[in-house]
Amino acid sequence: MHTLAIEGGRPVRPDFLVFGRPLIGEDEIDEVVDTLRSGWIGFGPKAIRFEEDFAAYTQAPYALSVNSATAALHLALIAANVGPGDEVITTTLTFCATANVITHVGARPVFVDVDERTQNIDVSQLEHAITPRTKAIIPVHMCGWPCDMDAIGEIAARHGLTVIEDAAHAAETWYRGKKVGSISPFTAFSFYATKNLTTSEGGMLTITREAAHARLKSMRLHGLDKDAWKRYSPGGFLPYETTEPGYKYNMTDLQASLGLHQLARLERNLITRQQIWACYDTAFANLDCVNTPAVHDTADTRHARHLYTLRLRPEALACSRNEFVQALGAENIGTGIHFIPVHLHRWYREHVGTKRGDFPVAEAIGDTTVSLPLSASMDESDVNDVITAVKKVAKRYLAAGTVFTGAEEPQTYKEAA
Repeated sequence: MHTLAIEGGRPVRPDFLVFGRPLIGEDEIDEVVDTLRSGWIGFGPKAIRFEEDFAAYTQAPYALSVNSATAALHLALIAANVGPGDEVITTTLTFCATANVITHVGARPVFVDVDERTQNIDVSQLEHAITPRTKAIIPVHMCGWPCDMDAIGEIAARHGLTVIEDAAHAAETWYRGKKVGSISPFTAFSFYATKNLTTSEGGMLTITREAAHARLKSMRLHGLDKDAWKRYSPGGFLPYETTEPGYKYNMTDLQASLGLHQLARLERNLITRQQIWACYDTAFANLDCVNTPAVHDTADTRHARHLYTLRLRPEALACSRNEFVQALGAENIGTGIHFIPVHLHRWYREHVGTKRGDFPVAEAIGDTTVSLPLSASMDESDVNDVITAVKKVAKRYLAAGTVFTGAEEPQTYKEAA
């Protein structure tokens, strides 16, 4: 058995493989340079073009570029008239921003457990969480797999609730023949550095209602009736006024310069991630101490392949999830944890009154999940290094009496032509 790097052995690879390393091409670099040379680097024509392209891609009537998915969710809650005293139902297995924005508008997050197979909100428990104070539901498309939007939409319609989709992982996702972004009144997307489509920081809110789009277009930039591009573009300065107190949530043309070309390559990059995903599935299929993702594309539903999450089997390993992750890090493999359930975070324990044991499925996932590198920037050696490292660590930490059934040599990943 090879000695783990964390115990003094040689790492699987000499350099660190950054988790979520983006693929940035010359087209993005040239576009950014063009923006810098144009003299207009704030919100302007390129951000507007990016909105138009993204709306077309998601088949949404409207798209509003913002500085983060958090801002997109916040604006959607405002448009849904959610405020103090209201409740918003969401999953606990998500990034804290999903719940934070609920508190930002003065409302109370109400958590629901998840389905173990999909890791998405458990629709069978959704209706039990509804009270007279409930105003909205925020389902999260975990890892890029869509929630059961038909069931969620039906429940929301019956109770007069607004659905705001958190699609931070789901830019490429399709649900039963519908593009995510076109289904609900509001859908928030993230373009953070690790996302399949990145603008370094940034996000988009797709909107189905004209009135909501018009209002949030103003709210995105201080509540002004004219954005900076209109005020300072050719034709001379135009006076403006505040229609209601808004926020500084706009995207810049520098960010959009990345997004325009990231979006153009999104489908091509998805093919690469699908190939890496399939290689991981094959390599880890017979590794008895882990479980691979249990959701698969169908004829009309597509996974965005944002996160590849292994579930460790605690009974088969003589280490914790954190020890497993630290050992992979020593082998120079970057990983992620998606997620520590929000109800276990200190602020929510203290202010919402949640505790361990409230949502056992999400807790079990949160305790045992390891997200592996999955990026279109990865080459053949990167993928094979991940596989080798996972098997090396898994073999070292096998519990007494557990047999290592994974092949000694990794499944070889071959890059697409």
